[in-house]
Amino acid sequence: QVQVVESGGGLVQAGGSLRLSCAASGSIFSINAMGWYRQAPGKQRELVAFITSGGSTTYADSVKGRFTISRDNAKNTGYLQMNSLRPEDTAVYSCTAWAVIITTKKESRYWGQGTQVTVSS
Repeated sequence: QVQVVESGGGLVQAGGSLRLSCAASGSIFSINAMGWYRQAPGKQRELVAFITSGGSTTYADSVKGRFTISRDNAKNTGYLQMNSLRPEDTAVYSCTAWAVIITTKKESRYWGQGTQVTVSS
């Protein structure tokens, strides 16, 4: 019913930038919140950034001042601008969206497949 697709990952040198996109599609009435998580090899998945429908944001301490989350409600798309990247930012980044479906008007959480971000030193 709802598909979430991330894009924009890749290989970048330390100090560089990447912009991730998260496009939600399907039988969407509205998206209440969106978030980005990441998981590095051998580590637990962690929240990177979160944005509400009203635009309020939350960031992990490790990315504050370097990453910016935003969204385009008209396009049901979220973004994660990542600047001053560090090798420790290397991980699979996954997008999640809390979407309300047209038919049921109920909110459910949906996940994308993830996109690899690799930062070389």
